[in-house]
Amino acid sequence: MRLLRYKLLLLIAVFGFVFPFRGAASGGGDEEGGVNVKEIIFHHLGDGYGWEVPFSHVYRIPLPVILRAEDGKWISFSSHKLQEYVRVINEKTGKEELVAEPRIVTEIDKKTGKKYQFILAHVSKHRNKVVQIFPLTPEEEAEVKAAAKNNPKIEGNIDEAEAIIGGYAGFKEHYYREYKPLDISFTKNVLALFIAAIVVTAMVMSVVWFYSRKGMKAPRKGVGFMEMLIDFIYTGVIKSTLHDRAKKYAPFLLTCFFFILVMNLVGLIVIFPGGANLTGNIAITLVLAIMVFVITNVMGSKHYWKEIFWPDVPLFLKFPIPIMQFIEIFGIFTKPAALCVRLFANMMGGHMIVITLTLLIFIFAAFGAIAAGGSVFISVLFSIFMLCLDVLVSFIQAYVFTLLATIFISMSTDKGHGHDSHHESKETTEVKTEQPEGEVKPSVATTAG
Repeated sequence: MRLLRYKLLLLIAVFGFVFPFRGAASGGGDEEGGVNVKEIIFHHLGDGYGWEVPFSHVYRIPLPVILRAEDGKWISFSSHKLQEYVRVINEKTGKEELVAEPRIVTEIDKKTGKKYQFILAHVSKHRNKVVQIFPLTPEEEAEVKAAAKNNPKIEGNIDEAEAIIGGYAGFKEHYYREYKPLDISFTKNVLALFIAAIVVTAMVMSVVWFYSRKGMKAPRKGVGFMEMLIDFIYTGVIKSTLHDRAKKYAPFLLTCFFFILVMNLVGLIVIFPGGANLTGNIAITLVLAIMVFVITNVMGSKHYWKEIFWPDVPLFLKFPIPIMQFIEIFGIFTKPAALCVRLFANMMGGHMIVITLTLLIFIFAAFGAIAAGGSVFISVLFSIFMLCLDVLVSFIQAYVFTLLATIFISMSTDKGHGHDSHHESKETTEVKTEQPEGEVKPSVATTAG
């Protein structure tokens, strides 16, 4: 019974991953009717103003859009207003299909009566972003259309106004003057960040609540697994590297580990509340790296800054030409940059491989039923393998980020060699004082004899 349950869950996960690409593959092809692989990959890996409804490529879970208009007025509305659902006839199959098309959102200020118009830009330099638009006079629009004839067109766009003109947005055969407003909307990635934060808080607090109720009783199941992870990171990484400074930096480093781990795992889930590629977004990994950068340099000791501006190297390497100073200052920025790019590239690469393997089904479908059948088996098999591998990579990347951040903090807060010797002798003294009375510890000579 349990084996049947696991097989059913695996089947749902596979179809849940493959099915959303079916609509994209049929509706997002190029001029020859093929599959626009690049468009589908960037669509599924990018951010959005709505969250995809499970097993549907058309509907979106609406999210709040919050914008600051050109005149400084704050405007907010639901993201479902950015598109409308219409039924069209598929030229290939002859069947009626439901598709989502962009539309103009008009908001009116109740006090002044001023009208504000917004669209989700497609023919614009701010593609897939909400922009404020202003109608043009017939003369102005004629000039823009004349200039558009010499500009490259957007591949696969359904509008006739396909050429991108700086400062203007094309929409249904017309051009509008556009303004990119300050955008603080609750996009898919923003909501996913809140979900990840709530999950991490619940996971950590479950251990706190257990010990507050059960005392020092040994936890089991999920709480026991959480305690094992906390002890593994704290004892094996933080304490062994930072020693007496471990308690000071452990809250930040443990938060980094669990936050990255949860974001990685949530990104592997296909349906809501998963599906947001958080750690595959370089803006998020950049913020995490900046936090490590700030802590590393703000809390840096005198010894750390001395090694940067006057390192222990031969004099000709640091004076009169500051070669080593330049290298050390450059290293201050390359360390967090490595953290940022490593996490981003590994997680983005894993998602792209899984999506590409899945899209092979639709690419080989053009070669006939036999090729399509064989590609389904191979693609699904390799996709499952890559998803399992991504689960392992999710743990590894969270561990590596925490380990490197711990090492960087340890290097910056180090007091010097003299302090380390004093610290080691202090620990040795503490161990000796813990010896029970009456017990004589054998000397090295006695043991050897």
